[in-house]
Amino acid sequence: MRDLRIIFMGTPDFAVATLQTLVENNYNIVGVITAPDKPAGRGRKLNESAVKQYAKSQDLNILQPTNLKATAFTEELAALKANLHIVVAFRMLPKVVWQMPEYGTFNLHASLLPNYRGAAPINWAIINGETKTGVSTFFIDEKIDTGEMILQEEILIEENENAGSLHDKLMHLGSQLVLKTVSLIAEGNVETTPQPENAEIKTAYKLNKDNCKIDFNDSLDNIYNKVRGLSPYPAAWCVLQNGEETLDIKIYAAEKEIETHTLDIGKVITTKKEIKVSVKEGYLIIKEIKLPGKRKMEAKALLNGYNFDANAKML
Repeated sequence: MRDLRIIFMGTPDFAVATLQTLVENNYNIVGVITAPDKPAGRGRKLNESAVKQYAKSQDLNILQPTNLKATAFTEELAALKANLHIVVAFRMLPKVVWQMPEYGTFNLHASLLPNYRGAAPINWAIINGETKTGVSTFFIDEKIDTGEMILQEEILIEENENAGSLHDKLMHLGSQLVLKTVSLIAEGNVETTPQPENAEIKTAYKLNKDNCKIDFNDSLDNIYNKVRGLSPYPAAWCVLQNGEETLDIKIYAAEKEIETHTLDIGKVITTKKEIKVSVKEGYLIIKEIKLPGKRKMEAKALLNGYNFDANAKML
């Protein structure tokens, strides 16, 4: 059995579950590398990453480099004499860092590689209407998420699942997959598989304002999947034209209603309890919505204090 000295690299909540699992299984974590503290909120108070907060609670050695190629950082890293690096939701590493440990640097990715390489695999799996996804561990190489695969585990995506609930499931599934991967490395029993390369591979592009906008001319299923896939963060959005007002609004939850109609695409229909938008195959029923400067609320609550014009449209 190899004596592992592990450096863990990660920043958000997704990474904390894995670090916690390693600590609770008594692995020797000689260093934790996470993003520098960032000013946040109105007071611009420095915000520590979720990983830093957990690492502090466990008295782990924390490094927060701004430049991963800086000589001072790589020397500090080498001095820790780690023989394995584990990366979960961090940033792209320079070769000098991932090549350093004797047993390599492996990454946990929240998709069934080679599909959904990139920044937002959980979101895109739902946006694209997938019925299954999973987690993969692989050794890092020069490109993004292309290295030789170690292990993979599959999970079903439920019909009404959103990105938030799927994130939490994959976070826990991933922490267990990392544990299995570390165990194989400790035993010297790792077998890797090259990732297949073909034209059909789907990509998990970085989310931006353009690809988060709802196109009401799209199919009802695609619109519904986009809302689910971007909820609770960053949220699907569209423009509401309500009389003289033009507002950018966010939609967090919706339902589908399949029905034949002759209404214009994007027309808003409201009752005392319901907001729905006409699309090709029927209606998108909005369940949770946020107007600019307001909190997120249920459609029913919004209707108590907000009036929709008879000609209101979603653009």
